[in-house]
Amino acid sequence: MSTDTTTGATAVRGRDPEPPPPGGVLWTTAGDIRSLLTLPAAFTLQVAHPAVGAGVDQYSVFRTDPWGRGERSLRSVQLWVYGGDEAAAEGRRVRRLHKEIQGTDTRGRRYHSLDPACYAWVHATGFPVALHSGRYLFRRITPAQERLLYREWLQVGRILGLRDRDMPQTVEEFWPYYRRMLAEEIEPTKVARELLATDTDLPRPEVASPALRLLLRIGWPLLRTAYLRFRAFVTVGYMPPDARAVLGLEWTPAQERALRRMSTALRILVPLLPERLRYLPLARAARARRRAGTR
Repeated sequence: MSTDTTTGATAVRGRDPEPPPPGGVLWTTAGDIRSLLTLPAAFTLQVAHPAVGAGVDQYSVFRTDPWGRGERSLRSVQLWVYGGDEAAAEGRRVRRLHKEIQGTDTRGRRYHSLDPACYAWVHATGFPVALHSGRYLFRRITPAQERLLYREWLQVGRILGLRDRDMPQTVEEFWPYYRRMLAEEIEPTKVARELLATDTDLPRPEVASPALRLLLRIGWPLLRTAYLRFRAFVTVGYMPPDARAVLGLEWTPAQERALRRMSTALRILVPLLPERLRYLPLARAARARRRAGTR
């Protein structure tokens, strides 16, 4: 066995960890356009960790370049699942990117972004968000599918350089860990509050089309407000209720009804779309390679 001492990653010498298998739960859902609606909840839950929130506050460009950051993050996530031989290389790139991120967290404790205590949390948050949001946007999964999804989540963790001992190894071990993190660590950090704000500044996205650029310039004040309200709505709605409660986020019966109506419409309509519209580009390419029998 060989160990990457910078990240604590353990792997068989000379062999990269494999991405989740084609045909699995992540293969089916991670590249579906509905998954885009779940990302704000996962990211907000990540930065609710004192160390992660401090690192993003100090080092991230999410305030000055939110659209570029979002695009790069989405591509990275897609590569972990659909990247094939590129998946492990992307995991190494992510670790290099975080190598110098360190400082003092919101509770005055020293942190390093690759410390498994916070690095594992960043990865872990996607699992409960995927389960909760999946009940709205996809369908309620069986206990066997939940275990399969968690095994696939562990595989993604290995791609990111997490050791098995840094992650709960079964679903039964995950939930006590998750509840302990909510009880002892998670809080409404400055960055988490910013991501939920509906009155914050937000730069216009850069677009190539002159006509669309003009439209954005004219209509951005209204579009920005509508976008921020929608982002806050899906962030809170698709966040697991126990995490929502820890962060002190209000969620009314009227909001729940609206979320269910929107989610039901998407659950019915999106599967009717052609693949080129339903799946994100990297997912489409991977699915095409699989049908062609290539990697």
